[in-house]
Amino acid sequence: MLSERRLEVLRAIVQDYVGTEEPVGSKALTERHRLGVSPATVRNDMAVLEEEGFIAQPHTSAGRIPTDKGYRLFVDKLAGVKPLSTPERRAIQNFLDGAVDLDDVVGRTVRLLAQLTRQVAVVQYPSLTRSTVRHVELLSLAPARLMLVLITDTGRVEQRLVDCPAPFGETSLADLRARLNSRVVGRRFADVPTLVQDLPESFETEDRATVSTVLATLLETLVEETEERLMIGGTANLTRFGHDFPLVIRPVLEALEEQVVLLKLLGEAKESGMTVRIGHENAHEGLNSTSVVSVGYGSGGEAVAKLGVVGPTRMDYPGTMGAVRAVARYVGQILAES
Repeated sequence: MLSERRLEVLRAIVQDYVGTEEPVGSKALTERHRLGVSPATVRNDMAVLEEEGFIAQPHTSAGRIPTDKGYRLFVDKLAGVKPLSTPERRAIQNFLDGAVDLDDVVGRTVRLLAQLTRQVAVVQYPSLTRSTVRHVELLSLAPARLMLVLITDTGRVEQRLVDCPAPFGETSLADLRARLNSRVVGRRFADVPTLVQDLPESFETEDRATVSTVLATLLETLVEETEERLMIGGTANLTRFGHDFPLVIRPVLEALEEQVVLLKLLGEAKESGMTVRIGHENAHEGLNSTSVVSVGYGSGGEAVAKLGVVGPTRMDYPGTMGAVRAVARYVGQILAES
């Protein structure tokens, strides 16, 4: 276990290196921070931190920089989440409040996160597998053609055309709409097949084939849309950190192009708490020089998806964590109110 003083020295090294981009020496530490000890004592503390793998000496520089292990200890023990200022919070709310639909919410969230953190922002669309039905609308387009509109609790809207085996009157359509909604509204998508399986039998014989066709289309929509979707923005921000990537930036950019990699990075939506993965904690080799800060968002206190940022390990962790958490909270409020 490190002493409190050595933890303070590590905190100071992380803060200075993140702020200056320069390896940190003992003289600079004692000048910039009130550590209450001599440079010789700080040098001794730095030697212990280096021996234990929390800091390292890059090339021939006299200074030291944090390692992945050092950043991990900083995040776990030393970094509080930096609260956003009142103007920042107001700006987030104003920017997100103007959204007109779910695509717009996700698009605005990506742009906002990228601007706030000046890193790469990744936002996962709310998954239908974790959603509930808000409403099913059925519209007549022709005597034997309908449009089915599925609206979820997260504001997602799916539309499908239904070609019916026979003409279907307005009275029957209204009846089906009412009975269908009475069974599925407020229920999870996973429960819908069981809830509607006996619905055709409650209709007149001549309407049963059409009711079955409508239900088949509804269930296909649920299955089709289980595919996860993501939006990414701010990739150009990485070019500002060229010297933070020890080899070249290409492996990072290639990894960011792979949706499966990004979904794994964000982690399971059910892990709604803040997650920080640092350097080699990221399983994908191309992202070993990056850190990922992610958190779940959703309405009613339940996470339906994740959002986060990807940047170099030399990251302002308190500020980034604060921004990610604040944006997730506002997006959750918008979904709850939509």
